[in-house]
Amino acid sequence: MTEQPQPTTADPTAADPATEPETLVQLEETEPDTPVVGIIMGSQSDMDTMSGASKVLEEAGVRSETRVMSAHRDPAQVADYCQNARMRGLKVIIAGAGLSAALPGVAAAHTDLPVIGVPLSSRLSAAGGLDALLSVVQMPPGVPVASVGLDNAKNAGHLALRILRA
Repeated sequence: MTEQPQPTTADPTAADPATEPETLVQLEETEPDTPVVGIIMGSQSDMDTMSGASKVLEEAGVRSETRVMSAHRDPAQVADYCQNARMRGLKVIIAGAGLSAALPGVAAAHTDLPVIGVPLSSRLSAAGGLDALLSVVQMPPGVPVASVGLDNAKNAGHLALRILRA
């Protein structure tokens, strides 16, 4: 009888036994109607633009939640929301902001979840939204933020869907 050779490397598609039970517990504890995408914006005036993301997600059958919170006026609220996002079942955060557009970067600094930044144009901006775009894409090492085009919350919704399906 010839003995079959045993593989010498671990199967890269196999689950890590150390994390598998933890992942199963997290999945079992997540309610089926729990939002998996958080949509945050700096001001109520951003709601019309940012609703494009929630519409894309809703059409795909993906639950989301929408909140208004300012990285400048209430940074503690933003930090708390992002630090507890994973525990509450979120898998992706979409953050929209104009002018200095700090919200996506502050969100990314307080979570390890993927953050998608939506730079928003503003009538107050002398740069026509370029300031917001540059604020979203110019992040320090270790604080990644994906960015979509100016005012393109719909694409943020589509990117969130691709992240969830990856």
